[in-house]
Amino acid sequence: MEILIKASQFILSLSLLIVLHELGHFIPAKLFKTRVEKFYLFFDYKFSIFKKKIGETVYGIGWIPLGGYVKISGMIDESMDTEQMALPPQPWEFRSKPAWQRLIIMLGGVFVNFVLGILIYICLMWGYGERFLPNESVNAKDGVWIQDSLAMNLGLQTGDKILTIDGEKIKKFRELSLGFVNGNSYQIERNGEVLDKEIPINFISELVERGKDAGAFLYPRIPFLIAEVSKDSPNLTSDLKPKDIVIGINGNEIKYFDEAKVELDKNKNKDITLTVKRGSETKEIAVKVTDEGKLGVGLGELPYKDLEKLGYYNLADIKYSFTEAIPAGSNKAWKTLTDYVKQLKKIFNPSTGAYKGLGGFKAIMDIFPTSWSWEAFWNITAFLSIMLGFMNLLPIPALDGGHVVFTLWEMITGKKPGDKFLEYAQVAGFIFLIALLLFANGNDVYRWLAK
Repeated sequence: MEILIKASQFILSLSLLIVLHELGHFIPAKLFKTRVEKFYLFFDYKFSIFKKKIGETVYGIGWIPLGGYVKISGMIDESMDTEQMALPPQPWEFRSKPAWQRLIIMLGGVFVNFVLGILIYICLMWGYGERFLPNESVNAKDGVWIQDSLAMNLGLQTGDKILTIDGEKIKKFRELSLGFVNGNSYQIERNGEVLDKEIPINFISELVERGKDAGAFLYPRIPFLIAEVSKDSPNLTSDLKPKDIVIGINGNEIKYFDEAKVELDKNKNKDITLTVKRGSETKEIAVKVTDEGKLGVGLGELPYKDLEKLGYYNLADIKYSFTEAIPAGSNKAWKTLTDYVKQLKKIFNPSTGAYKGLGGFKAIMDIFPTSWSWEAFWNITAFLSIMLGFMNLLPIPALDGGHVVFTLWEMITGKKPGDKFLEYAQVAGFIFLIALLLFANGNDVYRWLAK
């Protein structure tokens, strides 16, 4: 059922983005009286799942879910219709239109993607607002909890307060991880001293090899909440109970789990006294520490709202009116775009190893949650819309950006590239995209097999 929910969200989001992107080409083409022969969701090589001709356009759904397209008369595109291009230009054809009209038609798709992403973010800010753990709240307390070797390799220690990444303050704690992925340097406060550190060039490579199932590598410091007492625990018959919070060991005050772990390591194979908070009560409980420095209990997790109630952190809960949501949503869209561009730069730098994390359709589907959430769905759809818009702007033949470059060249120089050149460029671009597609989806398969 979980895979079905993820797949349903993925297909719905992808279909919506493809149809609206192609509509961005279709509408200006019709406005400039350019004939559109096909409007397709997915590709229809050899046959279609559905098709219907309305006026001069065939609308349909293909069987290859790799995107979609509009076939515009007199345009060299993925259809590679060389027979049509060999005939004299007709007034309804794309090639007969002025360069400025052709430019608008080609930019229509990415324009829709960017506008759609911005509108979705504005509506999300208006409808849901923002609730998050501010990084300033973590810094105002006692810094981060470091237990992962990846974070240690970054040069972080428990108690560090992360001030900036690449000179920029990070507003939300959950955005720190992405900041380290995109960044090159960071600044921390450790024991009252401000330190500047470099992010290792191979950090992303290590992050990818670690696998997403390993969980986060940065945490705020949390209390020692007992989730359960194990059946093989030496303290099974003690008075310890689930939801107890350890606040002292042998009379020493304990605020965080990492502090408790240090104290337990000092008392291996000894009898100690725990001070626990149970609801509104405080209890003293005698327990045994194993020779590994453990109590034989599971560590529980508290949601941020409960940590706030206990006085550990202060959450930000921001509500926006519609007018306030416009700049907030626009800023969110801009940050999404700039973060994505930074990631692409890392991918195209082989020394970072970021290319190992490049994923295909499975990687995109895995972004969606296993339970249906409209807030998550629209957040991911907005991100994918902006990503699709930027990718299509890249100056690669076979993408909108390639056609835009050739059209701008014509407008600047007054010389139109020859049809043969455009055909060869289209083929070269298509081969490059297929290779990229195979590599990205091959990474998905490799990671699946590596499990």
